Amino acid sequence: MVDTKEKVSELQSILTQECGAAIKESTVELGDLVVRVAPEQIFEVLKKCKESKSLGFNLLADITAVDWLDSQPERFEVVYQLLSLSKLWRLTVKVSLSEGKPELASAAPLWNGANFLEREVFDMFGITFLGHPDLRRILLYPEFVGHPLRKDYPVQGKQPRIPLRAPEVENTARRMLRPDLVTIRPKPRSSNDKEQSAAK
Repeated sequence: MVDTKEKVSELQSILTQECGAAIKESTVELGDLVVRVAPEQIFEVLKKCKESKSLGFNLLADITAVDWLDSQPERFEVVYQLLSLSKLWRLTVKVSLSEGKPELASAAPLWNGANFLEREVFDMFGITFLGHPDLRRILLYPEFVGHPLRKDYPVQGKQPRIPLRAPEVENTARRMLRPDLVTIRPKPRSSNDKEQSAAK
């Protein structure tokens, strides 16, 4: 069985060869490799991670973000979780973004699964993914003001009231088909049970 430290060390070495100076920082956290990449180089790094036979990161497991507000030099951090199913490697890629221009190249051309993940980050944090095929809110309605996972979003913020887009004109529950309830029959008693009952 291959030692985890050896696998991480091998991945770190290959990633350095493939991506070179694009990797700004590299650490190991909880047994997995974590690298930091400059925003302008994120697409090329992700592309190499997916297309390089030496790396083979064919699965984009997640994209999320962090709002550090005033605790870090750059306010936002976008986090990519990659998995290589053939080599059983995990990789975390982090990108720091300024508050003034929080935007990155979209990973949707590489992984279809990035579509909804990037829309969620856009919806919750207001981070723009350039080149995304359909960047719009996914959890909240279009008229929603602000981005609720930003640390400065008001706790008691009020949103504009909007009319229902498709108001219900009748109680459609009355038209639902309701099958009869399932009847659970008692379990037939065995001869042993009858004998024990008689003995009591």
